[in-house]
Amino acid sequence: MLKTITVNCFKVFSPLNYPLKASKISNSIRVMSSATNIPLVDIDPTGVFKYILLNVYDKDKNAAEPQMTIVRGYKRCNYHSDIYDEVQAKLSPLDCEPLGGGRISHDPDNKKIHIYGYSQGYGKADHEVAAKLVKEAYPGYTISISDEGY
Repeated sequence: MLKTITVNCFKVFSPLNYPLKASKISNSIRVMSSATNIPLVDIDPTGVFKYILLNVYDKDKNAAEPQMTIVRGYKRCNYHSDIYDEVQAKLSPLDCEPLGGGRISHDPDNKKIHIYGYSQGYGKADHEVAAKLVKEAYPGYTISISDEGY
C-alpha cells in the first residue's frame, strides 16, 4: 500500500519501495528509485508566474522511461528556462526533460488556480496534465485551464 503524506501543501510519496499505480494523468508517474521526497507540484503560494511541466528520469534519461512528471512555477524566474535550470540543479543527479510551459495565476484567497499560455522556448505544456497534478496538491481549489494568453 502506498503511504501519502502532505508536507507544506505538497503531496509526497513515502516509503519509496512501494510502486505508484499509473493514472490517467500520465503513465510516466512512478516512484523514484534514487530520489527521496520529490513533490509533484512546487509553485509559488500567490501571484502570476511562469511554470513548466517536466519528466524526471532516474540518472540517465536515455536508459529508462520517465520516473515521474512534475510541475514547477516561480515568480522569481523570468524565463521558463530559469525554472528548468533551478529544478535540474536541485534534482541532480536525476535528469529532467521540459515538456512545455505556460503561466499560472494562483489566488489563494479565493482558492483558484488558472493554468494558461505557453513557453516561447519549450512550447505549450499539456495544461490538462498540469491541472490534474495541481488538483492533487490543492484539493480544495478550483483549477481552470485555457490555451489563451501568453
